[in-house]
Amino acid sequence: MTAAAQAAAPRPTLDTVDNAAATPDESLPFGELGLKPDEYQRIRDILGRRPTAAELAMYSVMWSEHCSYKSSKVHLKKFGDRVTEEMKQHLLVGIGENAGVVDIGDGWAVTFKVESHNHPSFVEPYQGAATGVGGIVRDIISMGARPVAVMDQLRFGAVDHPDTARVVHGVVSGVGGYGNSLGLPNIGGELVFDSSYQGNPLVNALCLGVLRHEDIHLANASGAGNKVILFGARTGGDGIGGASILASETFEDGVPAKRPSVQVGDPFMEKVLIECCLDLYAAHVVEGIQDLGAAGISCATSELASNGDGGMHVDLDDVLLRDPTLNAGEILMSESQERMMAVVRPEKLEEFLAITDRWDVETSVIGEVNDSGRLTIDHHGQRIVDVDPTTVAHEGPVYERPYARPAWQDDLQAASVAGLGLERPSTGTELRASALRLLASPNLASPAWVTDQYDRFVQGNTALAQPDDGGVVRVDEGTGLGVALATDANGRYGKLDPRTGAQLALAEAYRNVATTGATPLAVTDCLNFGSPEHPDSMWQLVEAIEGLADACQELGVPVTGGNVSLYNGTGEPGQIDSAIHPTPVVGVLGVLDDVRSALPSGWREVGQSVLLLGATADELDGSAWAEVEHQHLGGLPPRVDLAAERSLAEVLVAARRTGAAAAAHDLSEGGLVQSLLEASLRYGVGVSVSLDELGARDGVTPFEALFSESTARALVAVAPDREAEVLALAEEAGVPVLRLGRTGGDGVAVTFGEDSFAIALDEAREAHEGALPRLFG
Repeated sequence: MTAAAQAAAPRPTLDTVDNAAATPDESLPFGELGLKPDEYQRIRDILGRRPTAAELAMYSVMWSEHCSYKSSKVHLKKFGDRVTEEMKQHLLVGIGENAGVVDIGDGWAVTFKVESHNHPSFVEPYQGAATGVGGIVRDIISMGARPVAVMDQLRFGAVDHPDTARVVHGVVSGVGGYGNSLGLPNIGGELVFDSSYQGNPLVNALCLGVLRHEDIHLANASGAGNKVILFGARTGGDGIGGASILASETFEDGVPAKRPSVQVGDPFMEKVLIECCLDLYAAHVVEGIQDLGAAGISCATSELASNGDGGMHVDLDDVLLRDPTLNAGEILMSESQERMMAVVRPEKLEEFLAITDRWDVETSVIGEVNDSGRLTIDHHGQRIVDVDPTTVAHEGPVYERPYARPAWQDDLQAASVAGLGLERPSTGTELRASALRLLASPNLASPAWVTDQYDRFVQGNTALAQPDDGGVVRVDEGTGLGVALATDANGRYGKLDPRTGAQLALAEAYRNVATTGATPLAVTDCLNFGSPEHPDSMWQLVEAIEGLADACQELGVPVTGGNVSLYNGTGEPGQIDSAIHPTPVVGVLGVLDDVRSALPSGWREVGQSVLLLGATADELDGSAWAEVEHQHLGGLPPRVDLAAERSLAEVLVAARRTGAAAAAHDLSEGGLVQSLLEASLRYGVGVSVSLDELGARDGVTPFEALFSESTARALVAVAPDREAEVLALAEEAGVPVLRLGRTGGDGVAVTFGEDSFAIALDEAREAHEGALPRLFG
């Protein structure tokens, strides 16, 4: 339907600004839109009258937890407060924009961000996951960048629960279907199964974009007389209130009656939108730009106007609709996908429209920037919105929610592996059996069943991708300049100690970037927690933010942006199982001067020395071994040593730069034995190691040496004639190092004292790669 036809359609009775002023006592359904009584009263106080129905729609979505961060904002400030001058060195755009931007040298910059689409992905797994990918890609487009890669961080319920397969198949298909259609390589991520995520699966998506310094675009509407343009897909009834409200409440009794619609994605429209936007940027016809994600037009108009230096007027009659029956509030709240809003100078308008026409992208001028300081919106010739845009976009409620250490926390931490005397394997036969069970367990099995459904090498710039520790993408074809990305989280650690758990997530992602040989530069995070209205969950969130802010400062890597996903819980408040495990997903970005020298996570050649960097302690609480072998969670997570992590990274980066290292693999979940098996399976080259020197040096048993999850450790494969170089680098950095053994053979052979065991690669591969297909077909 054309704009003219829309205008000719029957006009409903509108709740105008004048009518709102004249009917102060008229009842409005603010509770159904997620607003509390005091929040509604605050809106009345701001406006000096009751809101119109359209204004109420705008405030409800923009003041939702998902859009306003009203429960976390006061704590998230700590990320900015603890940024040092060192941390700003490579930062071009930080927190507050659609995505952070980092300088990687030679005039190149990258932008990256991770966000959640958790609740929609439980309601409708395929579209929830697909539109999660689409939304984060548009955030990257809006910064002026070309999207070049995606990653996904997926967490599902128990593998044997009857509903898990529904969510798994839908989400994986949605991620792959959308990303593959866009032609974006999926270079890594996570796949976790745990009963805590049964009713609240986590679908976090990350996108990476590339741009030149001069091409950075920001979301603001300045310059009176400039045109406000909506382009891309038409606005429909799908996703009305979508993520903004759906993600701002806890599911109650399984299926809430008031679940809003989940958005429906069209990746082919998004692909056209990407190319169209890049052409618009190249022609220099865009003054400001904003993608339309959560809260739709409400968000784009209010944020652009609030970030600008004036005001804005919009006419909803000019919004192109898929459904002409939508009322004004629905148009403003719709989260229909594949839409962008741009601010364009009048003299550039014709050129802008010519470019969108060339790409066959529907476009409409819906408004104009002015100097009123107000956001006004008309519909059918009548004023339905007249607000200060800052009160909508940036001055919503800010809560200092009460929080307290959970009553059950002490008992959980007291239930350590050692304190309970959980049976530990000791003989070669017992250790071998445990290693194989861990290798085939759902959270340590190969994710190839999932990742093989994604295109990892489209565009031809992928240097490393799963199953390597970090994804690596080339940015400059001429020099080989590129970046590495890794995302990590361990909800089990977070449950035991949310502060330490957050720091361990950062440490592992930092380490995984370093094992590729890249220098870590910056962080994005997605903080997934329970209800902020429950003191237990709020305490977990505060602890995690504090820990992450401190750790970023110590490692010298700033948080550039991210997302908070709350209300991930369905249980009775105050109980140990009332919410998901605290899951702060941390993404770390690093830079490589030449991706051709990036280190894979497995050894390719026979006869290489395998060195262990870092020290091992008896740290089994929260471990994969405790989970798989004893279904146990208790005690304290591994100790965090950020100074050791930084020193380890320096050695790994230097060993890559000098060419001394041939491969590197971090030690994390599953410990040393899991890393030995994964590194051997990577290219089908076995390894023989002895644990005797390690046991003597660190005072650990063979079992502890193999299964402990102590941090700041990595395996490095080195040609024998380069071994001394790496030993010298480690000694200079103060990193413990010893040679475990050599590569070669058709299995992983481990000796300790008079005992030993071996696992053939064929047997290991069958256990590792066949586990998930057997579970999910």
